[in-house]
Amino acid sequence: MTEQGIDPGGPPPLHGNGGTVRRREHHRYARLRSRNARTTTALVAAALAFLGAAGAAPGGGVSPPGGTSLSGPGARFVPGPCPETPEPIPGRCGVLEAPENRAHPRGRTVRLTVAIIPAASAKPAKDPVVFMSGGPGGDTIDDIPFLIGAGVNRDRDLIVMAQRGTLHARPNLACPEIDRFNARAVGLRYDAPSTGRLLVRAAKKCRDRLTAGGVDLSAYNTTENAADFADLRKALGIHRWDVYGYSYGTDLALTFLRRHPQGIRSVAIDSVVPPQIVSLPWTWDSTREGIGAIFAACAAQPRCESRYPALPRTLTRQVRQLEAHPITTTARPPGGGDLVKVVLDGGALVNLLVANVVPAVDVPAALDELAHGDPERFARAAAAGAHPVIGEFAHGLTQSVACSEWVPGYSQSDLLKAGRRAFPGWPDSVLAQAPQLPFENDVCRVWNVPDRTPVQRIATVSDVPTLILSGSFDAKTGASWGPYTGRTLSRSTAVLIPGIGHWVVPQSPCAADVLASFLNHPLSPDTACVAGLAPKPFTITPDPENS
Repeated sequence: MTEQGIDPGGPPPLHGNGGTVRRREHHRYARLRSRNARTTTALVAAALAFLGAAGAAPGGGVSPPGGTSLSGPGARFVPGPCPETPEPIPGRCGVLEAPENRAHPRGRTVRLTVAIIPAASAKPAKDPVVFMSGGPGGDTIDDIPFLIGAGVNRDRDLIVMAQRGTLHARPNLACPEIDRFNARAVGLRYDAPSTGRLLVRAAKKCRDRLTAGGVDLSAYNTTENAADFADLRKALGIHRWDVYGYSYGTDLALTFLRRHPQGIRSVAIDSVVPPQIVSLPWTWDSTREGIGAIFAACAAQPRCESRYPALPRTLTRQVRQLEAHPITTTARPPGGGDLVKVVLDGGALVNLLVANVVPAVDVPAALDELAHGDPERFARAAAAGAHPVIGEFAHGLTQSVACSEWVPGYSQSDLLKAGRRAFPGWPDSVLAQAPQLPFENDVCRVWNVPDRTPVQRIATVSDVPTLILSGSFDAKTGASWGPYTGRTLSRSTAVLIPGIGHWVVPQSPCAADVLASFLNHPLSPDTACVAGLAPKPFTITPDPENS
């Protein structure tokens, strides 16, 4: 394995291993949407022009069958119209029909929307790239503008399939009950037992409704998810393809590589969740690493270090103070609208930092303002959660994966010990809840799906060329887990992008270029642009003590 821009010291100590998930997916990359809007619109228009008249076949090596095509037992691809989305899908669509549970191939089926976006190049490569989204539970179809904006379809067709249980799949494992809880939770203590009971009640209502409708929650797991993609490749008649996944999609991609290596030319994983170590305790490792990297980058910039000294101590003091004396205030969501009641306690502060809803460049200033009695930046970020899109995020898939693959094998005590090791001096009430997955042990007791760790918590060993991308500011999936994963991938290249958080490629033109180079030359990608990168200058505000 080769490494570019990586500290060879290795990952933080393993103490329970793990992975993270985005509990509140409605925050997903609002800043990316704003910053990349013009680029995305232009590239979508270019892709539409390349398509030509409606119904023209996409370029490159993917030619969806004119009619139904069979793949694995009980699976088939059926061409059909593209779903209506805020930005029209510039390609052809259909659905993959597959067994809900492959142990019972004659039982219920799932229907997964598939979109095939043509390559922007006039001479595309014959092997397409298939994308695996994060979450688990995120709307993959909604990721298409980001992928086009980052040029993932620059030289080859791009295939995007809704993962089972998500918005553009049937059945859809949305949980409006949890969405409504999340909206209410903005005005509650983050880690209070009473808040946890409300979350558990919402999860149970969702579970009862889904199972009453005949959904087999045990079938919504990474093994079946990977098998869906294997069936898709066969159904589309693709001999070889490249795989690109981010966040949970890296867990899925590595599982896919381990269980279905046939036909995989290369794999790119972005913001890595290694399946062999996924558990709740590890979330504290990534939180420590990501937040610590932001503080270290501030210390390396003289103006930032001078204006905001001792940031770790400031954060600890604010976590402790807010946990003892929460702030109740009102704030207007970033998108506008009525004022929202917000409660900021220690747990809420930490999770806002992990979720990256306050841009990293503003974090030192936001913490300093908070320390001087002004919580506005954090309160506004929290207020965004008061208006989720009900039913957009598939919490049912989140819980089915997390409760069968991430939670088993580690106790609440293990999680607390991991938190104490990562952040000594923080209150136990904060450290007892995994970042982004509060009260997950309690939720899993009512979700009640079988333990799948014996078949899922396994390292992927492969010589398939692999690109590993990590952002230094990622507090969800810490950057050190990239090269850690590469230890069993003999032909891997690990690349660290400074100053970037979770999901690197859409945020970094350099990372997008590295991915494009890798897809064209998997064994020798051009990573030269990384050498000139550095975190952006941090926001410097006037010092109230010197004004």
